[in-house]
Amino acid sequence: MSREIVITGLGVVSPLGIGREAFWDQLQAGLSGVRPITAFDTASLEVRFGGQILDFDPKLYVRPRKSLKVMSREIQMGFAAADLALVDAGLSTGSVAPDRFGVVFGSDMIYADPHDLEGTYRRCAASGSFNFEQWGTAAMEEIYPLWLLKLLPNMTASHIAIAHDARGPNNSIVLGDVSSLLAIAEAASVIERGWADVMITGGTGCRLDPTAIVARCEHDLSHRNDDPQRASRPFDQDHDGLVNGEGSGAIVLESLDHALSRGARIHARLLSVTARHEPVRGNQPLTGSGLRAAIRGSLMRAGLEPKNVGHVNAHGLSTVAMDRVEAAAIAAELGNVPVTAPKASFGHLGAGGGTVELVASVLGLTHGVVPATLNYERPDPACPVNVVHGSPLTGRPPTAMKVNLSSTGQAAAVVVAAPE
Repeated sequence: MSREIVITGLGVVSPLGIGREAFWDQLQAGLSGVRPITAFDTASLEVRFGGQILDFDPKLYVRPRKSLKVMSREIQMGFAAADLALVDAGLSTGSVAPDRFGVVFGSDMIYADPHDLEGTYRRCAASGSFNFEQWGTAAMEEIYPLWLLKLLPNMTASHIAIAHDARGPNNSIVLGDVSSLLAIAEAASVIERGWADVMITGGTGCRLDPTAIVARCEHDLSHRNDDPQRASRPFDQDHDGLVNGEGSGAIVLESLDHALSRGARIHARLLSVTARHEPVRGNQPLTGSGLRAAIRGSLMRAGLEPKNVGHVNAHGLSTVAMDRVEAAAIAAELGNVPVTAPKASFGHLGAGGGTVELVASVLGLTHGVVPATLNYERPDPACPVNVVHGSPLTGRPPTAMKVNLSSTGQAAAVVVAAPE
């Protein structure tokens, strides 16, 4: 990169814990955040478990408190993760020139909470059948007037910027599973161009919202209701579907000169971020060409050879098709590089997953280990990757590559390295 960029703050809201230390302790202990869903009645669902966060209290983070009325769970988690990252970076409101301080955040489409619409539905169905003619009147009278603000994907970045007086570039990325890494790419580009010195970036997602579950259906989920903690098993021969989860990750990016001028602790150096796309038409399956191009591009921008990559933090979705496409791409471009897949520990966090997973690698660099992958017991012969399992791996070069890809062909790769 033309202007050196470093990571100085880490914030995590995840099924494994809230805050980087709690998250790392649980991850290193080999614990799982996948559990039976208790947030709502799952009796009508085929899959009744996921990576649910049990101890998240948004009132501890969101300010002003009245903002909670216009925040969905995704926005609340994103705000909290950003707050934790800024505290970790030693930054407080007013400590950065407002015009040199910006926000870019990734998000999924945000689905409406059934509770918000319940009153309207009941009025329209009072006669025993649904009366569509009553919908408009009932909605105007029953739904909170600012209800729509809870569902706008750009509101996470907006709330963060308002609360922390970040008046610099502000943007939101909504592109499914790669949203987090693309947000990091945009935030890094802002600093590279000299438009800001500090950026808060990351992503947030909640695939456990009941409306989201109904909208996405359950065909691509693991159905291991009898053993949920062993359900997410990336690259394993018995992988049978992904595990829904919820969470948010945020990092603070700074130009190196700005970080040094204030004596900041540096978690890692950001060497490169690259995004590519593989056109997908109709039901045509992915080939992995977009991911391969992203890996090559990120290596080139970072000035690294494959042998210099300490480990790859994989997308590791745990579906047969995506795991095999990803594994083939990693093996083709990076050979026998060690691979870790954190989704095995907490499930698929949607747009929040990329940053939470990246934080796992950054903390791994700090502690000199590559985190192990849960539930990897029998290698899938069609997934030719060197998965770290059983115990963390030591002795690797202090660099890591994080990759994400989507079923619609988008792919992104981020390369980070330990501080010099």
